[in-house]
Amino acid sequence: MENIKQITYDKLKELGISYDVYDHEPLYTIEAAAELDKKIGFPICKNLFLSTKHQTEFYLLFMMGEKKFRTGSVSKQVGVPRMTFGDDGHMWEYLKIRPGAVSPLGLLYDTEHHVNFLIDSDVLNMEKISIHPCDNTSTIVIQTKDLLEKILPACGHAYRVVTVE
Repeated sequence: MENIKQITYDKLKELGISYDVYDHEPLYTIEAAAELDKKIGFPICKNLFLSTKHQTEFYLLFMMGEKKFRTGSVSKQVGVPRMTFGDDGHMWEYLKIRPGAVSPLGLLYDTEHHVNFLIDSDVLNMEKISIHPCDNTSTIVIQTKDLLEKILPACGHAYRVVTVE
């Protein structure tokens, strides 16, 4: 895809979603986003692209940035054998994103629903969330309800709530 960020912005506009944009140097980890946290004024969430051991099922976990991912706990809640990180090839094929740019907005491109969306219960308590527009040189802030009530229904994705401790 040529300019995934602009395509994503266009999709948000089509859905009537307003957002604030923060452009920055490429961010590859939640630790690198610490300064952006302060600028935005609330905690940044992290996104993990996961799969089962044999790469037969894929998951996008959207969780609070300061929490540690414990594969056993989340795997048990979902009812699958121990999860591992998904590979870059499937990430691009299904979500049109590269490592460092993982975002729930990638679900807009998963038209065949290969990826299951998991959301940390604490994220549901946030009024706003910050996410990459499928490119890690920008972060956008949207209403959490816009993700749940507009974006996910528009791309035909449901979500499952998990508790990340």
